[in-house]
Amino acid sequence: VLGVFGGGGGEERMKTKEVVDDITMNRAITRITYEIIERNKDLNQVVLAGIKTRGVHLAHRIQKRLAQLENIDIPVAEVDTKPFRDDIKVEEDTTVIPVDITDRQVILIDDVLYTGRTIRAAIDNLVSHGRPSRVGLAVLVDRGHRELPIRADYVGKNNQHQTHPTHQTHPTHQTHP
Repeated sequence: VLGVFGGGGGEERMKTKEVVDDITMNRAITRITYEIIERNKDLNQVVLAGIKTRGVHLAHRIQKRLAQLENIDIPVAEVDTKPFRDDIKVEEDTTVIPVDITDRQVILIDDVLYTGRTIRAAIDNLVSHGRPSRVGLAVLVDRGHRELPIRADYVGKNNQHQTHPTHQTHPTHQTHP
């Protein structure tokens, strides 16, 4: 995956750098797929929702792997975050959701989790189409540095780099009389 170092699904791209080679990506997709199988007892209730555009590609790869391992055809939705972003507004929503997601377990899929803003926009879009029983998140790379309280349920690779120098504090043990 090229260019995922700077952010995912429309998040600001700071640098273009290969952070996941083909072998690592295949292993991460397989790992995420097995975790989806283990954590979701009824796979018939699962909908994979790829965040345009790289997340859609990953969702299809996970769908294919699920078909190989479990002989099941999981629906894939394509989620457009642009109409729901807080920094830009686009009127056209190109989201494609082929099934009713109400009371289904939706797993959002994106290439990179960084600030969390793209994921927030994707969730806003999802709930405008129905009320899932649960929304999970799978990402190929977790870069850390959240601006919102969002975490991935399924992570292919953690790749957390400091983008700004920070002061680290160390807790001290105090005794009280």
